[in-house]
Amino acid sequence: MPIDSELLIDWFDSCARDLPWRRPECTPWGVLVSEIMLQQTPVARVEPVWHEWLARWPVPSALAAASHGEVLRAWGKLGYPRRALRLHAAASAIAEEHGDVVPSDVDTLLSLPGIGSYTARAVAAFAYGKRAPVVDTNVRRVVARAVHGAGDAGPPSNTRDMADVAAILPDDEARAARFSAALMELGAVVCTARSPRCADCPVYDDCAWQKAGRPAYSGPAKATQKYAGTDRHVRGLLLDVLRGTPEPVWKSSLDVVWSDAGQRDRCLDSLLVDGLVEQTQDGRFALPGEH
Repeated sequence: MPIDSELLIDWFDSCARDLPWRRPECTPWGVLVSEIMLQQTPVARVEPVWHEWLARWPVPSALAAASHGEVLRAWGKLGYPRRALRLHAAASAIAEEHGDVVPSDVDTLLSLPGIGSYTARAVAAFAYGKRAPVVDTNVRRVVARAVHGAGDAGPPSNTRDMADVAAILPDDEARAARFSAALMELGAVVCTARSPRCADCPVYDDCAWQKAGRPAYSGPAKATQKYAGTDRHVRGLLLDVLRGTPEPVWKSSLDVVWSDAGQRDRCLDSLLVDGLVEQTQDGRFALPGEH
């Protein structure tokens, strides 16, 4: 096997970060919430918000009973707030169609609104100990290096990436789930993109990248994501105003957050289209359901 599962799981058992959604007492609902929050958001920002959400909404039906406005306020500055509404929609479906219990199989999870391929497999593996290939950026990088000897992963390919990971998963369900978590952890804390800590790697001796002399990545250039000045930045500023007031606001209160009127109005329109903001009958703006 290109990656020694025994070595990797032993390392994970002794060195993994103590994250609340990994603890035995965490419910499948807690795992699902964590997976949605962790998409494109660092652990350090997610953890305090995750604790607040689980204390406030410990089961899907509790979140389903909340308004969109409450959910967006509680989401705070995690970014990509449409994720909050997708999680709310999934909670409603789980409460209504699955007896308030998060489904355990990938196909049923995929049938939930807002749940994609990665999240469905992550919940099946990490909440229920199923054997399912779980592929994120960190996993793709570890496989590219340890298995293929490349400096980093190339452009994503769902079919190829899934097959790559499925090929190295242990056959036993519980061990496969543990291995999936360990693979992800290795990419997050050791086999990092810019400064990999190869001396700390449990599979160093078998790593194809090491054996090849650690060649530099030679694939297509990766797009770098900027934030300042983007529409996402401006949308966040507009939402900050609405989260900071209990009452609907006039447009003049929103106009002050960004000087480019064309971009600002375009972003406000997109928030209205996405259902993240609503306009009242008298022309003011509010979070959904809060007017």
